[in-house]
Amino acid sequence: MAAPLSKACEAIERSIRARVPPMLTDLYQFTMAYAYWNSGRHNEPAVFELFFRENPFGGGFSLFSGVHDCLLFLRNFRFTEEDVEYLRSVLPPTTNPAFFHFLRELDCSGVTLRAVPEATVVFARVPLMEVAGPLAVVQLLETSLLCLVNYASLVCSNAARFRLAAGPDRKLLELGLRRAQGPDGGLTASRYTHIGGFDMTSNVQAGFLFGIPVAGTMAHSYVTSFSSLEEVWPQTLLPADGEKDPIDLISLTKGLLGRLCELLGAEPAKIHEGELAAFLSYAIAYPGNFLPVIDSYSVSCSGLLNFCAVAMALIELGHQPRGVRLDSGDLCRQSVEVRRVFKHCAKQFSVPVFESLIIVGTNNISEQSMMELSKKENEINVVGVGTHLVTCTRQPSLGCVYKLVEVRGSPRMKFSEDPEKSTVPGKKAVYRLLDSEGHPLMDLLCLSEEPPPLAGQTLRCYPLGQEAHLAVTPTQVTCLRQEVFAKGQITQPLCSDAECREKVQRSIQNLDPRHKRLQDPEPYTVALSDKLHKLIAEIRRGTSANGKFLLNN
Repeated sequence: MAAPLSKACEAIERSIRARVPPMLTDLYQFTMAYAYWNSGRHNEPAVFELFFRENPFGGGFSLFSGVHDCLLFLRNFRFTEEDVEYLRSVLPPTTNPAFFHFLRELDCSGVTLRAVPEATVVFARVPLMEVAGPLAVVQLLETSLLCLVNYASLVCSNAARFRLAAGPDRKLLELGLRRAQGPDGGLTASRYTHIGGFDMTSNVQAGFLFGIPVAGTMAHSYVTSFSSLEEVWPQTLLPADGEKDPIDLISLTKGLLGRLCELLGAEPAKIHEGELAAFLSYAIAYPGNFLPVIDSYSVSCSGLLNFCAVAMALIELGHQPRGVRLDSGDLCRQSVEVRRVFKHCAKQFSVPVFESLIIVGTNNISEQSMMELSKKENEINVVGVGTHLVTCTRQPSLGCVYKLVEVRGSPRMKFSEDPEKSTVPGKKAVYRLLDSEGHPLMDLLCLSEEPPPLAGQTLRCYPLGQEAHLAVTPTQVTCLRQEVFAKGQITQPLCSDAECREKVQRSIQNLDPRHKRLQDPEPYTVALSDKLHKLIAEIRRGTSANGKFLLNN
């Protein structure tokens, strides 16, 4: 029975149909599909697996994301007449015309997908997806599925690392749209960084599509566009209760600014009039959302003073200012000074609201600078991150691959000069073994026909890349993958993005600290069952023998 879809999911499905049609793939998928079809092999049952070879960013884990989009893609997989006509024009003219009729009738009704659930902590070399079905069809799916999970998983993992670096309490704002790799990259980044642990986005379309809280203030260009108080219009503001006449906000603010300069020993001559005009104009437009950037000229000599004067004027009229944004210089040192002034004003002017004003920090924040910020004394409540988050500057690709492991029930294995690029053959089951504290201890790959490992029972296994075996006794055992698509239908309910976000934090919290630390994590063990280890040895021996076929005649 098909799983029901929410309205949000329906909107995402429409987006998937528009952005990820079956034609969003590599040409060689069609040439291979034609060769399979031409030789009569296109309907042979085949199994592919999707995995990545190394944990990203030098870390100990990743987050598997994009599964839901893959399911929606599979459900809508159909070639249009226009698609087929284009393929006629790019494939060789010797291509049998009947192949195009085959493509026109193609869908994923014969495909079965087993996958690790969305937003699960995963590790390198573990098969995250098993795609089974007719050989030509599952071959055609390769590029699209990789495209849907590679970046989503990478940027979600990057966001989770920023969250770990920031700690649980500091708010995180994603503001990378202008730095993203195109509009689709920007939307994908906003969605999956929110799932990975960010609280808000500046991306309005992402808020509209995915229900992510949106936030924003003003740019330096707004501040520098003003040069004089004469540009402020209107100049009055109604009190919040609306029961009194409008008040001249400029006069009220100038009086408070004079008193501030006396209190703090500031020089009035260094205060920038255009900046004050910008703050006043914005405050009149948004008296309940006043959070300006205060470093366009000088934080200590102008921006902070102008903000405090306008903010106190708003408070006198019953409005609630929100805080300030710092975007340059030593954010930690400046935030401490800003907080000191806020507290001083709260006491001297009897404005307790100043005790709760927020300070936002944005200045090309990287994971490293986030870690340093968390170690230093600072008063920053919200950190905005853009470029280093959405472009994943430390590692631009997760490197997921899609490899054939079985055809006609017979295991297939890729050999390589680089042992890391060899594949693990056969249709498999994947289990996560947990220790007595509930932490993931090991992921175990078994052949699908093997009985599952049992909690409390010692088993022998072989860590990937090693010949020596281990004896392990798990306290708990969970089957990591589940069937999520069969007979053309999604077979499991799709979690909302909010549910995925909560799952990410629970999943990371359950990790052993050795595996989730950001620097020099201890490698997580992924191992083969004894039977799977023996199968690999048999295939290697058989391949050596098969190499003599030319000598047999």
